[in-house]
Amino acid sequence: QVQLVESGGGLVQAGGSLRLSCAASGSTFSSNVMEWYRQAPGKQREFVAKINNSGSTYYTDSVKGRFTISRDNAKNTVYLQMNSLKPEDTAVYYCHAVVVTPPISQYWGQGTQVTVSS
Repeated sequence: QVQLVESGGGLVQAGGSLRLSCAASGSTFSSNVMEWYRQAPGKQREFVAKINNSGSTYYTDSVKGRFTISRDNAKNTVYLQMNSLKPEDTAVYYCHAVVVTPPISQYWGQGTQVTVSS
């Protein structure tokens, strides 16, 4: 079992920055694929960013150049640095872990609200 606890959400003006954190339990963190998703009101949950166990990163087009995903394996924590925030970034942000060592499994955090005012 992996438990994920997100923090760092809040209210920010357009153009501002926030850093989300996701603390994970369990001993497999360094080998996990860690991702951030978001869900805006009335919309489906969508992929935001991913970092795999080698440190390679991937982003959805709408956040490229503004968001940075990183991980600290010593702290079992993944981060999402969000800069130049836009009102359309308003959503609940979820941390997602994929345990790639068998048995392959996935886990979700409870989410943290990010609200960007115009």
